[in-house]
Amino acid sequence: MKITKISTTVVNARMRNWIFVKVETDQPGLHGWGEATLEWKTKGVVGAIEDLSVLLIGKDPRRIEYLWQVMHRQYFWRGGITNYTAVSGIDQALWDIKGKELNKPVCELLGGPVRDRLRFYDHLGGGSFEGMYKTAEPEHFAERIKESLEKGFTAVKAMPIPVAEPIESAAVLKHSARCVEAMRNAVGDRVDIMLDLHARTTPAAAIQFGRLLVDYNLYWYEEPCWPEHVDALVEVARALPFPIATGERLCGRWEFRELLEKRACAIVQPDVSHCGGISEARRIAALAETYLVSVACHNPQGPVSTAASIHVAFATPNHLIQEIVRNDVAWRNDVIEEALPFEAGECGPPTKPGLGVEINEREAAKHPFKEIISTAAFRRDGSVADW
Repeated sequence: MKITKISTTVVNARMRNWIFVKVETDQPGLHGWGEATLEWKTKGVVGAIEDLSVLLIGKDPRRIEYLWQVMHRQYFWRGGITNYTAVSGIDQALWDIKGKELNKPVCELLGGPVRDRLRFYDHLGGGSFEGMYKTAEPEHFAERIKESLEKGFTAVKAMPIPVAEPIESAAVLKHSARCVEAMRNAVGDRVDIMLDLHARTTPAAAIQFGRLLVDYNLYWYEEPCWPEHVDALVEVARALPFPIATGERLCGRWEFRELLEKRACAIVQPDVSHCGGISEARRIAALAETYLVSVACHNPQGPVSTAASIHVAFATPNHLIQEIVRNDVAWRNDVIEEALPFEAGECGPPTKPGLGVEINEREAAKHPFKEIISTAAFRRDGSVADW
């Protein structure tokens, strides 16, 4: 069997352009799908996939580890989020091909399910832009977390902490605390609450916010500062009593190593569409397991990334909970042949061959690429802040 073509389909999904990767073979009807979505870097990722494809045409797609090494090592310049995202999408598609050829779901090829059910967590508002990024008042946080509970979710992530100053004021700190208090009062202890700081805060500001949130029993405190500042993460982790989660912006096991060695977090969040694909996510998870650190794959992307994350989660002993988005665009399930099975905030092991998701290319073509400009983020004095 040989790879004959590698192509991309870009689908604009409002907040991001989904990049679906199709790897075709010389076996009639046998192809694989992957996802290489990377916000605001769509053209760079598509170009990187084109650069990598010349290394793979004519190769056997079943030699997944060999091809991963080819993509990672054969060019002198390697690494970086754009290149790793391109590798990730191709790697997912190769696993999809292998599963389809053997008539087995990918999680079976990874050693088989290690759990009977996989728990999902919701985004506030189901992952809509308004729900996640524009919810600002305590009463709205309360309303939206109750909506998630009604949908069957027992864990929800929210962003009540705004674009922050290096050292934050009492008014902003107390407003954020009131938003978290409103969520906790609305659902009691029935829902686990995660807070995503988006690395908008300095370590000092993250600790300021965190000290006002101690009474609300957070499930985790995500990206309290830039992930490459490992010692800063250690500082936050030692100052606060709840688990730190980070890692969505890291790629390759090498970038996770110092994080784990210094015990800078309790949960790592490799993204199967950024970190190096299914192959590398498994290695990162195994490395984390040796430090008794849990895994919760980052996944705000499209349906192929979601399917790949689910397979990794089912085959990973230290996987904790899986992120999904359900309400970013109304036609989310139209671009796949059959909707993924989400039942009351959880699902059972995948049973279909490969990743179990097929792109409807006709429907996908209805939503072509659009340039997406990030919402500008500035501090109160006009200086540039992290988005």
